[in-house]
Amino acid sequence: MSLVHKGDRVLAESLAALAAAGGAAVVQAAGTDAWEGLRSRLARWFGRGDVQRERAALERLDRTAEALAAAGPDEEAIRRTSARHEALWQARLASRLDSLGEDEREASVRDLQALLPGGNARGAVGGNTFHGPTAIQTGDFGRQENHFGRDA
Repeated sequence: MSLVHKGDRVLAESLAALAAAGGAAVVQAAGTDAWEGLRSRLARWFGRGDVQRERAALERLDRTAEALAAAGPDEEAIRRTSARHEALWQARLASRLDSLGEDEREASVRDLQALLPGGNARGAVGGNTFHGPTAIQTGDFGRQENHFGRDA
């Protein structure tokens, strides 16, 4: 039987939210002016100083951008492709964070927060992602009010 401490659960939820924000950021930036900056910073983050790992990350990022561009004007194809690639990047980010030791993870989390749109190393919002009625916001502090529907 595995015991999950509250602190461990909060950490796991925080890392999952950060990975979700990162996956959303990749998909949202592809094809925009923000793409090249995010692409290069994220590849360096994955590479950790290893040129081959960085190159592999660049190739994966390029495949994501190509897939999103190839979805064309069909809204359903764009939605499916976006969801698939967002989930892929979320999994890649979560796996990378999970593979690190505690000290290295802390620095890597700060670095990832800093490179995501709207994030900084002090814990401001790292990103938002919305899936139906569920919203995830990463960061240590912040206020968000959402109103949906006609009476909003």
